[in-house]
Amino acid sequence: MRLPAEAEVRAAAVLPPVVPPGRMAALPQPVLDLPGPFRLRPWTPDDAPSLVESCHDPEIRHWNRPPVLDPDQAVARIERWRERWYAEEAAIWAVAPAVGGRPVGLIGLADLDLAGGSGELLYWLLPAGRGGGVMATATDRVSRWAFEELGLHRLRITHSVANPASCRIAEKAGFPLEGTMRGALLHADGWHDEHLHARLRTD
Repeated sequence: MRLPAEAEVRAAAVLPPVVPPGRMAALPQPVLDLPGPFRLRPWTPDDAPSLVESCHDPEIRHWNRPPVLDPDQAVARIERWRERWYAEEAAIWAVAPAVGGRPVGLIGLADLDLAGGSGELLYWLLPAGRGGGVMATATDRVSRWAFEELGLHRLRITHSVANPASCRIAEKAGFPLEGTMRGALLHADGWHDEHLHARLRTD
């Protein structure tokens, strides 16, 4: 039974936000350690070559649809990621060698709804980072940070049903498949159905 409109407004007014506004902006973006040779750290302007490279990688272009960036545009995008952290809009990390060096991938939280307690994970890897299982580990690590430190309740991953590698990452990171969204995303070769995976803080 649906509540009358006025009652819905009153009910919404008494529900506190899952994550209070300002909590994320008050935190410095952390460096997240991973087992093995990689860690997750904020992007810096010196990482622009990796971002430019990602825009030309066929696999990344097919599944993520990034714009083609020149070095100056890549630096500007990295600066925008920093701004989006403090605006509490997104949290983007570089998957980088633990002992220094250029990033081999990206992982982040976007479409953040702090009041509602949810967000969506996104990720990609350059060829130098593929094949070792780092992205499943990174996905689990970012998820634990989002639940335990930030306080989110639900995270989701969506990907084309034609991208089994992303499906394996999601499942290994504790994101069971919830269903299929029909015709949900336009790629260069047409509309793709997408899988929806999700993980709760209580899982």
